[in-house]
Formats: sequence, structure tokens, C-alpha cells
Amino acid sequence: MKRTLWTLLLIFAASAIFGQTAKYSNEFLSLGLGARGLAMGNTMTAIADDVTAAYWNPAGLSNMPKRYELGLMHAEYFAGIAKYDYAGVAVRIDSQSTVGFSYIRFGVDNIMNTTELIDNQGNVDYSRITLFSSADNAFMLTYAHNFKQVKGLSLGGNVKVLRRRIGNFAGAWGFGVDLGLHYVNRGWNVGLLVRDATSTFNAWSYHLSEPVIAVFEETGNEIPKNGLELTIPKVIIGGGKYVELGKGFNATFALDFDFTFDGRRHSLIRSNVLCIDPHFGMEFAYKRIVAIRAGIGNFQQEPDFDGKKKTTLQINLGIGVCIKNIVTIDYALTDIGDLSIAQYSHIFSLKVGIDRFRKQKKTEPQLP
Repeated sequence: MKRTLWTLLLIFAASAIFGQTAKYSNEFLSLGLGARGLAMGNTMTAIADDVTAAYWNPAGLSNMPKRYELGLMHAEYFAGIAKYDYAGVAVRIDSQSTVGFSYIRFGVDNIMNTTELIDNQGNVDYSRITLFSSADNAFMLTYAHNFKQVKGLSLGGNVKVLRRRIGNFAGAWGFGVDLGLHYVNRGWNVGLLVRDATSTFNAWSYHLSEPVIAVFEETGNEIPKNGLELTIPKVIIGGGKYVELGKGFNATFALDFDFTFDGRRHSLIRSNVLCIDPHFGMEFAYKRIVAIRAGIGNFQQEPDFDGKKKTTLQINLGIGVCIKNIVTIDYALTDIGDLSIAQYSHIFSLKVGIDRFRKQKKTEPQLP
């Protein structure tokens, strides 16, 4: 039972810091999205131009080549314990405006709750074990607009609603805004994303039963109280270059920098005020049929057993196949060579894009 109590306490600690700014608040929204972006080391701020741009940089959604696009992704972390799922749709309204809707879920299901395993008489009763889920959900509505006055410049934004739950123990509703800029000229791309531009607010409420409260008090644990969790803004700046190699071959190179302002992290460039995380990705493709990708990122300054710090990194690889310029299947294998503390994962994503729906021809009824 003590082990279960510690598990619950760790979940609470990872989910919210009560009444103050949380350094890793809503971190599930920093994992990345789509096998292409993950294979390229999360370097999509400047080059994302499909339905997933709603996540990477909402301004890039205005460059979507198709009128309608649907995106799906599934990934598993920690040997399948955690599930990461995404579904998104985007529609081009006209030559200047595009809208999109995205849903993201990161959760751990079927967690055993043994806080009431022992009844009032001190007997162990396994029938009192119940299961619960700890899940983070995000709903994002996106709008992107191209400016006629400045060719290649677009602006986009997300309005996102968050719903986070830890079984029946705790829940939170959150609200935030992301803003993005994108500029493209002669194969060069520049992107700017301000994630949680207005700060994202999560209002937590806790619903602990009397037996659970009694156990917390007996074991000397703090009983969580309702509170507000704040996610301060994060800035991501990226650049990319598209190169024609001839005979149908092309290449894309991208470099992103993540700027965080919530104190010292184990980043490659860090201080008490500002930390910077660089990551690099590249893609080699033949026409729009097949592509191979690679990326490096997640540079960390990790302390060793002897107190010395070493630099680790994460290497990702991936491949993508497009069928009849409609269906795209992407695959990514993250953390090749196990050079960072992150576990490797197999990630698959699917994208369907069409310019228009076929209209069935009406046939005149045949006279007898």
C-alpha cells in the first residue's frame, strides 16, 4: 500500500504544482507530433506545411498543399505503458485562410488503486482494488492567414482547451493560446512559435474520499488542495532550406532553437533565466513518393555517478511513403543507439490529403 501511495504522490507531483508556475507544466504538448517531425528531431517550426502544422507552427497551416487533410498518429512510451494519440483535420477556406482542429491525448490506463485494499477490520480484500487512468487531453482550434501585402508571410494561432484527469482523484481544465509566424522565400523558410503566449492556466480540483484522506494523514503526506497551475510562454525559432538535387531528388534541412524562461534546466545552453535547446533535422526525398529522415536533439547535461556532467543527445531516424499523392504513411524510430535517457519508441502516423470530394453524376430515370 505504501508503494501505491508513493505512485499517487508522484502522479500528483508530475501533474501540478499548486498555486505557482510549474516548470514542466503541460509537458505532454512538447513531445512532438507526427512521425515525420519526430524523425527529424522536432525541427518543424519553419517547414511544417500540412495538417500537423497546427501543432508545430499554426502559421504554416496556410501553406497546406491540399484543400482537405486528415492526420492520425499513435505512439507508445515506456514499454507500452503510456499511449500517445493524435487526430487532426484541416480545411483550406480560400487562397488566404485555413482552419484546423486537433485532438491530442497522452495517458496511462489501467492503474491499480489499492488505497482501500484493507478494510476497516484490517483484512486484505482484493475485490476492493479498482482501476483508473491518468490522462492529459488537448483540443486545439487553429486559424492561419496569408498576407497579400507581403508575399510568403503568414500568421496563425491556436486556441486550446486542456482537460487533465487523474482517475476520480483530481481533474483540471485549462485554457491557452499559441501564436506563430512563418515566412518563405526562394526555398528558405523561417518560423516563429510562441507557445502558451498568454500563459496557459490549469485550474485543479481534487476529490479524495475520506478513506484516502485518512491514509494520507496517517502516513504524514500532504493533502493536495485546489489551485491554479500556470504554464509560462516558450519561444521556438526555426529555419529551413529546401534544395532541388536534380532528377526528381530533393533535400530539406532544418534547425530549431527552443527558448525557455522557467529557470535552469539540463539544457545544452543554460542559465538561471534562459535555457536554449538546439535540434537539427534533414530529409532526402524522391519527388513526393518516398523520403528518408534523420534528426538529433534532446541535448542534456546529465550528472554522472561521480558528480561529473556529461552531454547526451537523441538520434532519430524515419521513412515516409506517399501513395498516389493522397495517402502518406510515416514511420519514426526515436533515440537510436540509446545515447540519451529517453527510451526509444516506434511511431507511426498517417496523413490523407485531397483537393476535392468527387461528386456523383445524376442520371436521368429511364422511361419504360
